[in-house]
Amino acid sequence: MRRLSIEINLKFFDMSPIALLSVSNKTGLIPLAKSLINDFGFKIISSGGTAKLLEGEDLPVTRVADYTSFPEILGGRVKTLHPKIHGGILAKRDEQSHENDLNSQSINPIDLVVVNLYPFKETITKDNVTWEEAIENIDIGGPAMVRAAAKNHKDVIVLTNPNQYSTIIDAYKSKNVTQELRQKFAHQAFEHTAIYDMTISRWISSKTSSKESAWVQSIPLKQSLRYGENPHQNASWFGEPGIGWGGANQLQGKELSTNNLLDLEAALSTLREFGYENPLNNNNYQKAAVVIKHTNPCGVAIGETSHSAIKRALDADRVSSFGGIIAINSLVDQETAKELEEIFIECIVAPYFDENAKEILSKKKNLRLLELTTDCIKAAEKNHIRSILGGLLVQDTDEPEIDQKSWEIVTKLAPTDHEINDMAFAWKIVKHIRSNAIAIASNGQSLGIGAGQMNRIGSAKIALEAAGSKSKGAVLASDGFFPFDDTVKMAAEYGINSIIQPGGSIRDKESINACNELGIKMILTGKRHFLH
Repeated sequence: MRRLSIEINLKFFDMSPIALLSVSNKTGLIPLAKSLINDFGFKIISSGGTAKLLEGEDLPVTRVADYTSFPEILGGRVKTLHPKIHGGILAKRDEQSHENDLNSQSINPIDLVVVNLYPFKETITKDNVTWEEAIENIDIGGPAMVRAAAKNHKDVIVLTNPNQYSTIIDAYKSKNVTQELRQKFAHQAFEHTAIYDMTISRWISSKTSSKESAWVQSIPLKQSLRYGENPHQNASWFGEPGIGWGGANQLQGKELSTNNLLDLEAALSTLREFGYENPLNNNNYQKAAVVIKHTNPCGVAIGETSHSAIKRALDADRVSSFGGIIAINSLVDQETAKELEEIFIECIVAPYFDENAKEILSKKKNLRLLELTTDCIKAAEKNHIRSILGGLLVQDTDEPEIDQKSWEIVTKLAPTDHEINDMAFAWKIVKHIRSNAIAIASNGQSLGIGAGQMNRIGSAKIALEAAGSKSKGAVLASDGFFPFDDTVKMAAEYGINSIIQPGGSIRDKESINACNELGIKMILTGKRHFLH
């Protein structure tokens, strides 16, 4: 390849505007450079692979080492860390002392800095990446140039993303490079370096025994939402492409709302208790369906098929399912879609919809259909983050698998295997109901849900009344211990057969005695599942 260089002297580029180009992501770089040179008379300074790429296109470029008269050293670790570079970026054009310094040191002002950073994030996501490889992909000179240009944005334009290139070209063409545009690019530049540093910090923390002393995480804006929980609240959705809900494929329907996303999250977290696999690859899991209203499950069921699972989930509470959110962990086929064809629901999420199902549900234009794969779920971080005034609460997600070996049968009567299976089913549900939480279930189907009451007997009353006569022979699950034996006595009135709860109350013995007197079986799990 032919290399075009420029003779360096005090005046350097004879008052031509100067652009410094040094990028890891070279998308769109050649068209940008050609336009800068041919349309606007820029002279180009560059280094490393960027310079080599420009030279390969026969574009006139001066290498940083030629301009500074100082070679790249330390295997490329030091290239742009030089006063002739940073002086040219940081000099204030309207300050005489700065101009005097530039002239005395043979430094030319740099007008445009186009820099993005070594691919650290891409490097650490590779399989078996070594510590040394990751460290060598920590950029030093790049962030220094970006921050310098962003600080001096009044006189220097800084670009850090190829999607900005067309904007600056249009601005140059219209001779309308406003201060507002400069500030916008500076803001994006500081975001770029901040996210980069956050990524490095979190990676080092994950690889060492040190605990994070500050919560640092970068999540890009996915979209602005129409409003928050209520129309007078502004809201934004931040999410990584391909990670969690950021990777969901919306097949049809209106834009997702804040409340939709909150309900979808509640639906998915409940559903995953029963497994969530791509039905094209793996059928070794319980087919299950969940109906959510206001972040609480109102119907949960397992079945031999996705159709039987959703039908049973809807049958658990047809009234409450109106306007709800549905999650299904298996293929949504024609029969399943027909079950959903005539009812009003807001969203359906599943791993996959077949073509017949898509055609049937396409008649409901406003219905939001989302495909969410296992890969997107697995890529999501396993933290539960909530905001409080002036801070964050960060905890592990409540996702431990049920360990029935730790369960203790504390009553004279022992539950049968079938009853234990129903208890396990109810226990999976109750951990996803707002506390105080009570779930009534039988034969892999929820029958009554009591959520969010200020006392446990209140939640039990709601759940038992919802289940009604179906409570006879069913099981009751409680997310927390019984402070008194009143819930046991009420459960007996409705014919509850078995109870599962964490235990841990100083009055546990009273509840156990009540069960023995009333012929109810009880298991203590030793683990509670509050959800606030």
